[in-house]
Amino acid sequence: MRILGIDPGTNILGYAIIEENSNALTLVHSGILDLRREKDTYQKLRIIYQKVEEIISKYHPQECAIESPFYGKNVQSMLKLGRAQGVAIAAILNANLPVVEYAARKIKIAVTGNGNASKEQIARMVQSILRAELKSNKLDETDAIAIALCHHFNRGKNTSKEYSDWKDFARKKGLL
Repeated sequence: MRILGIDPGTNILGYAIIEENSNALTLVHSGILDLRREKDTYQKLRIIYQKVEEIISKYHPQECAIESPFYGKNVQSMLKLGRAQGVAIAAILNANLPVVEYAARKIKIAVTGNGNASKEQIARMVQSILRAELKSNKLDETDAIAIALCHHFNRGKNTSKEYSDWKDFARKKGLL
C-alpha cells in the first residue's frame, strides 16, 4: 500500500510517498515544490495541479492524505492555502483516488503524541519512525511525510473527511 501525503502551500508544497510492506514503513520519495519565484497566483495553482498529477502517475499511490487549512491571523493566507489544497485535491480526485483531510493537530498527535509539537519535533519523530536519516532538512517535506504517517496510523478508524469522487466531495462540502 502506498500513501501520498501532501502539505499544501502556494509558495512551498511538501509531498511524500510512503509504502507499507508487512508492517514495515518505507519512505519511497519525498520533496518540495518551491513556487516562490512564480509571481502569478493562478500559474502557481496550475503547477501544483500538474505536479500532483505527475507524482501520482510516477509513484502510483493507492490512498492520499492532505492537511486541512487552518485559520490563523491572516485570512488571505488561509484563502491561498485553501486554493492550493483544493487544486491538489482536484488532481487526486481526477486520478480516482480516495483523499482524506487531517487537521494539523491530529497529525501532530499521531506522529509525536503532542498536539502542540513544533515542526522540528515532527521532523525528528518522522526520522525515528522511519528509522532513516532524511537527506532533506526542509520542514514542509517532513510535514508531508508526517501527514502520510498520520493516515497510515489512522486507516480503518478514520473519522476525517473522506472523498471518493467529485460527487462525494461536492455532497460533503454542501455543494449538491
